[in-house]
Amino acid sequence: VQLQASGGGLVQAGDSLRLSCAASTRIYSSYVMGWFRQAPGKERQFVAAIRWGTTRTHYADSVKDRFTVSRDSASNTMYLQMNSLRPDDTAVYYCSGGTQYGTTPADYRHWGQGTLVTVSS
Repeated sequence: VQLQASGGGLVQAGDSLRLSCAASTRIYSSYVMGWFRQAPGKERQFVAAIRWGTTRTHYADSVKDRFTVSRDSASNTMYLQMNSLRPDDTAVYYCSGGTQYGTTPADYRHWGQGTLVTVSS
């Protein structure tokens, strides 16, 4: 599975942005897709995940109630709607996929190339 992330950009604090992650093949119900982010000088951290079949979602505490992860099975695309963006949300956002849910990068087998989100104050 190849993943292609897009939608990053430069926004102001309080703005919204939607990221997309398109998969190259059909995604099956057992698959889990996630979003991670990595700020300069920091480790890659979990943001959100969605179980493809059940659409059950998981969020990091830092983004809960601001970000929403969703998926469109017809287009094999996952989305991350980011609202009320803050400067500390600035990072490269990566989409990922695998056969098990987890909150560490090692839990996911497939990775997209990353898209940069910059939030100015």
